[in-house]
Amino acid sequence: MTHTGILLPALVAHRGYSAAAPENTLAAVRAAFEAGATWVELDVQLLGDATPVIWHDADVARCSDGRGELKSLDLESAKRLDVGAWFGDEFAGERMATLDEMLTLLDELRMGVNLEIKVNKGRDAIALVDTVLPLLMEKMPADRLIVSSFDLEALRRCREFAGSQTLALGVLFGAVPGQWQAMCEGVDAYSVHPDWARLKRPQAEAMVAAGYQVLCYTPNDPAAFEPRWHWGVNCAITDEPVAFKRFLDHRDRA
Repeated sequence: MTHTGILLPALVAHRGYSAAAPENTLAAVRAAFEAGATWVELDVQLLGDATPVIWHDADVARCSDGRGELKSLDLESAKRLDVGAWFGDEFAGERMATLDEMLTLLDELRMGVNLEIKVNKGRDAIALVDTVLPLLMEKMPADRLIVSSFDLEALRRCREFAGSQTLALGVLFGAVPGQWQAMCEGVDAYSVHPDWARLKRPQAEAMVAAGYQVLCYTPNDPAAFEPRWHWGVNCAITDEPVAFKRFLDHRDRA
């Protein structure tokens, strides 16, 4: 397992501060920073013209004023979409962020990022990695970067691409499979990212014992999540970093 020098915070803001701003936007990352978060989790995919953008869904219907699949858009048409007004009037005019724009902002704010390589159905995992990784490794210091994915092919390609350079990889799971450890070892993973609601205590303890950092997605109720800290979970990737911080501060004072 690669030693990365990462100082992992207890809280990572999911898709930016997505309870307070439109997810996966520059505005959401600024909101996370202003709320005191030091790390964010974001998703990256390719447009039809191979521009890497920060976006979660296979299409644009849910989080923009447009319709259609991401793979059918080029940068010019993607940039015409309003990706903020759906969330609130004050975000009207927000534009889809390219990976390059997002990395520039993260650098300016000195924030860390857990970037998910989002391989939606029918999309090419290798093309995505080969486009994203050069930019990522040029612009983000290794101690402020975790690259995660549900897609093992993508993670294997990331490991291959990094070669002798330090790169923290995280393996995402819904329900944790029996062979989770072999899957993590196969990509020399730094961290395991299970669904918090489906993670069982023995699994969490085994992950910790094997030397992995455990980052759970996406708990938004800090009281319901509380027992997981005692299982050795390192980090909550949450839409509600402020509510979580308030809860943890209160608990620590008590």
